[in-house]
Formats: sequence, structure tokens, C-alpha cells
Amino acid sequence: QVQLVESGGGLVQPGGSLRLSCAPSGGVFSMYAMDWYRQGPGKQRELVALIRSSGSTNYADPVKGRFTISRDNAKNTVYLQMNDLKPEDTAVYYCHAQHIISNRDYWGQGTQVTVAS
Repeated sequence: QVQLVESGGGLVQPGGSLRLSCAPSGGVFSMYAMDWYRQGPGKQRELVALIRSSGSTNYADPVKGRFTISRDNAKNTVYLQMNDLKPEDTAVYYCHAQHIISNRDYWGQGTQVTVAS
């Protein structure tokens, strides 16, 4: 069983930055593709960014050029660096892991990010 523990959310002013972290416990970290999703008020959950076990990445259009996903396999941690934050980035951000062979997946509990002046 893999448990995902997120941290780094909070309140930030527009234009500010935050870095989210997600540290899975259990499993072999390098065997998981890692994603960040978010769910804003009254909205459906959406994919924000993903990083494969190879290190290749993809981003949703609204965050391209502002957010960076990275992983440190030595520390078993995935990061989401969020810069130039906008009020529309306000959401609960969820860490998600999917095993690259079995496709079994896991979710974190979510961390709140609020962008407001």
C-alpha cells in the first residue's frame, strides 16, 4: 500500500510562489508516474502536471511557463513549483501516483492553495 503525503500549500498573494511536495511511503518510487491534479471551487478535478518515471513532463495549458514539476528519486519526493500564481489557481491540489506496470494508482489527501490579495 502506497500512502502519499502532501505539503506546502497555503495562502499567497497574486504573483507569488509556492512549492508543493509529495512523498510517497511504500513501493518503489521510481516505478511510479507522478501527477498533480487540482480541484477548484465548483469545478471538476483536472490534471495540472505529470512526470513520468523517465523524467519527461507534461503540463496543462493554463500553467505552462509558470509551474514546474520535478522528482527526486533519491529523496522519494515529487515537487510542484508554482510561480506567478493567479487567483484562478486557487484549488485543492492532489498528488497522484500510478504504477508504470500494474497501473494501480493512489491519491493524496490534498493540500489547499489559495491565491488572494
